[in-house]
Amino acid sequence: MRAENLPHEGTYICREDGVTNSMQELIQSYPRVRPELPASIAEHYDQEYHDQLSRKRLAWSASKRVEEWMHRKVRDGSRGGAVLELGAGPLNHLVFEEPDGAYDIVEPRDFLYRDSPELSKVRDCYRDLADVPADRNYDRVISVAVLEHIPDLPQCLAKCGTLLKSGGILQAGIPEEGGFLWGAGWRMTTGLSFKLRTGCSYGLVMRHEHLSEAPEIEKLVGFFFEDVRVCRFPFALHHLSLYGYIEARRPRLERCREYALLGSEA
Repeated sequence: MRAENLPHEGTYICREDGVTNSMQELIQSYPRVRPELPASIAEHYDQEYHDQLSRKRLAWSASKRVEEWMHRKVRDGSRGGAVLELGAGPLNHLVFEEPDGAYDIVEPRDFLYRDSPELSKVRDCYRDLADVPADRNYDRVISVAVLEHIPDLPQCLAKCGTLLKSGGILQAGIPEEGGFLWGAGWRMTTGLSFKLRTGCSYGLVMRHEHLSEAPEIEKLVGFFFEDVRVCRFPFALHHLSLYGYIEARRPRLERCREYALLGSEA
């Protein structure tokens, strides 16, 4: 992968032109399997998940302002048109958007959004990306804190490439999973709150939820798209950042169709 520094923005362009051995090894590590949650956590998992996304606890509310950086970056890259949001959750990104075209979502847990006041802005809801009709095309495919959760990320990114209109854009906000500052941050906030409340390690939840690290996500996006720009907050270095923003254009359509087809046959 080549990375070209862009001054003043903490941004760089990344490209992965060929199927190298390291890339092949990375792709072959998917789909990834979630570690089982202990019964003490699994019993309350859905409610914990909903509360976290809704910021119903102090530790989660405290992180909301920082996480809004990802939402703002996705919003600021908007240029209108049809949108598909992956992992829309309780539709908390829609408050940052002003849709002027069709807005579809992919979210397997319908209990997260069914009571949302933002639901009236959504055209169609899908439980899985594979359910989106092949003849649907979008100006933007967006996600906020979602790509790190997806078990078969290469297949997902390939499918996204096939759904974009000519000139379309993939936008993703991601936590800097695998980085020092990100790890220290969740341990001192959400992790500490969870431990005091339940007596359980939040690390078990993180290992269950986050299946890909930020550098892996960036590398895979660079494999499926020709023009990929990445910036991080608050600093450009992975280990000194909490969140990243990926903007990808010009999908390698032949490669995307090949991997999307392989995923559908698995």
